[in-house]
Amino acid sequence: MELSYKKQNCTQINEEYIGKDCILAGWVSTVRDLGGIIFVEVRDRSGLFQVVADPQINPQVYEKFQQLRSEFVIQVSGKISKRPDDTINDKLKTGMLEMYPDNIEILSKSIALPFVLDDEDVSEEVRLKYRYLDIRREKMLSNLTLRHKIVAAIRNYLNKEDFLEVETPNLTKATPEGARDYLVPSRVHDGKFYALPQSPQIFKQLLMVGGIEKYYQIARCFRDEDLRADRQPEFTQVDIEMSFVKQDDVIKMAEGLIVDAFKAAGVEVKAPFKRLTWKDAMEKYGSDKPDTRFGLELFDVSDIMSASTFEAFKSVVEKGGTVRAIKIPGIASYSRKEMDDVRNLAISFGAKGLAWVTYMEDGTVKSPVFKFLTQEQIDEIQKRADAQKGDIVFFVADAHKVVFDVLGRFRLYFGDRLGLIDKSQHDLLWVIDFPLFEYSQEEDRYVSVHHPFTMPAYEDLDKLETDKANVKSIAYDVVYNGNELGGGSIRIHDPEIQEKAFKALGLSEEEIQNKFEFMINAFKYGTPPHGGIALGLDRLVALLVRANSIRDVIAFPKNAQAKCVMTQAPSEVSEEQLRELHIKLRNLPKIH
Repeated sequence: MELSYKKQNCTQINEEYIGKDCILAGWVSTVRDLGGIIFVEVRDRSGLFQVVADPQINPQVYEKFQQLRSEFVIQVSGKISKRPDDTINDKLKTGMLEMYPDNIEILSKSIALPFVLDDEDVSEEVRLKYRYLDIRREKMLSNLTLRHKIVAAIRNYLNKEDFLEVETPNLTKATPEGARDYLVPSRVHDGKFYALPQSPQIFKQLLMVGGIEKYYQIARCFRDEDLRADRQPEFTQVDIEMSFVKQDDVIKMAEGLIVDAFKAAGVEVKAPFKRLTWKDAMEKYGSDKPDTRFGLELFDVSDIMSASTFEAFKSVVEKGGTVRAIKIPGIASYSRKEMDDVRNLAISFGAKGLAWVTYMEDGTVKSPVFKFLTQEQIDEIQKRADAQKGDIVFFVADAHKVVFDVLGRFRLYFGDRLGLIDKSQHDLLWVIDFPLFEYSQEEDRYVSVHHPFTMPAYEDLDKLETDKANVKSIAYDVVYNGNELGGGSIRIHDPEIQEKAFKALGLSEEEIQNKFEFMINAFKYGTPPHGGIALGLDRLVALLVRANSIRDVIAFPKNAQAKCVMTQAPSEVSEEQLRELHIKLRNLPKIH
């Protein structure tokens, strides 16, 4: 039998094919020998189909069937028939049909697999080592299929909106964008390096200078940073840029794209999405990517504590910090050990300490901080918390960033532990009015919250040199169930404003010219106002399939140590290759 590429997909076969000749090809999923008749389930990308060998009907085919083992690759041809009523399998799409092949060809044999494909307890390291086998599993195949459908929906939407898909370079110049660059040594330019792009940010803005007006790219990006479940050294983002737009134009476009992408995954959401300012998001939820599917909002008690005799909290407020609180319902019966665990949790989140008020079921109220407060202050705390019998109110005092982080994580912890989060909801929102800069203690300077090309709020332009901490930006993040899907901004298109922004970041004139001369020069040749957004494709798909890690929606990902356990990359290279690249390895102390 000749190999045929005119084969039907297994699940393409339906009742209309009964009595017709068909060709099927795929992997042997199961082999069952029942009383001399052999039943085999053939699996291709679409699903399963049963083929049967009876020695009384076709002894040559039966002899070949006796050789079959799991994961052999075969091709069969023959007429489709209806199964006997008492053998119909309602769980299979093709469960009422079968084939008694006239011919069978064993195209490839398989040795014993290192794990059973339908075993749910296989370790991730083993699955990643044999990823080509893992992809045969129904779950992985389903994830990659959905990823394809989502990308197709995104492309269809943007094509209909008159965007052009344009590719940008993967070998480019190292620029400061917030993470470490992956560097690529140049063989022909001794001692010089390319950088792999952390994003196509600079190039997509230059495309706007070039008059493209509406650009998109399913872009590969690279960042040399510590990994976690939702990070990979190489990842994919939906990269978009538009000319002659304001913030609302970009947001409206992105909402339409997200609605279509979710629809491809069978999830119906509606636009417009709600909006929160960054200030409100931080003050209510302690996070710039808030999960608003449940309550437990933070509230401010700085004014109460600053007027109290509680020096530990009072001094924090006097130094410019804050005291915030959160009410957790129904846990007043916690034991001493449970409260110790809660305190230790707060400390692990970064708190120096934790105070609380317990509203007992019998109506009594207990707190170690009450001796520092007047009755009026005690009553005001209960009023702000709307505290009832059985509740506990927790307090954290520190710098604003620390307090928001601790209580924001507290909120998520108790929301999950107490079952307050409605997992069936699809909660989409925008966070807007971000600060342009944040102070980095590590670098002892202001750094960009998003990136250095983000447009400052027009009313704050005069603060770039005098009041960096209070400059807002025209930036926006889209958040889904407490996870950042993506973010964007209106960009700086005026070279004078761009130079001021660079200088506000502490870049010298020499650094600006060295790193961004080509961009500054480009902006001098007539640059349209423009803005855009980038959405994390891996994260979007992972959230929609409810995967624990983006590794489950990437065909060949790296593990948590940024290593490919299948190919063993990264690996050593030969001395000859190093010489060609003008590189000599030295034993250097590890940089922490």
